[in-house]
Amino acid sequence: MYSYIANWQIPRAHWGEMAKAADADKPILDKALADGTIVGYGNDEVTVHVADGYTHDDWWSSMSMAGLLKVLNQLSSAGNTTTSVLESATKHEDVIFETRYYNWHSGSYKNSPVQVAFYKLKADAPDDAVDLLSKNLVVPMLEKLLADGTILEYEIDTQAVHTESPGSFEIVWVAANPEAVDKVNAAIQAALKAQPLGGPAFLSMIDLSAHRDELVHGNGVFK
Repeated sequence: MYSYIANWQIPRAHWGEMAKAADADKPILDKALADGTIVGYGNDEVTVHVADGYTHDDWWSSMSMAGLLKVLNQLSSAGNTTTSVLESATKHEDVIFETRYYNWHSGSYKNSPVQVAFYKLKADAPDDAVDLLSKNLVVPMLEKLLADGTILEYEIDTQAVHTESPGSFEIVWVAANPEAVDKVNAAIQAALKAQPLGGPAFLSMIDLSAHRDELVHGNGVFK
């Protein structure tokens, strides 16, 4: 799966206009979702802000790069990428991710907490480090949380277009509600206790000094 994320730093006075911009995109995105060009889309507003950080994002996911670019071209042709609120942005960045580890519950969600954990591999980490950690530690835990409804979606992303140095990855999950955030954190601790070697194995492969977390709240839909 491939995902296109457009990150925006919007002045506070214009935050309310972002919802209108998202509504303007909806007809194009709904059509692309219905015909299978994309498998999901949404938008997020940052909950925990950092100095000079982004405040909002828009995203859509497809099973091909062609699907991502087709939707981008449609939004650009419709003038949706040059609305007044986006032109007010003081910083902007686009990112394209790919993931081989993902799952979701079909349907929409609104104002749900979304957590993102950023990691960078150590220089001596094995070439298949992301695969090893995903298959043996991260995915089994997230699948259980998805099955019991604690989370609505998860993915483990690496950059498909390397706008940053290779070797980084991120773990993303959409919580069903605010209470689910505590459940996920408790599940992480339980998983580490159940697999005593899991934590040390994880730490042996990542540069912990480069780790960052992001908490946003968002709206989205998955096919």
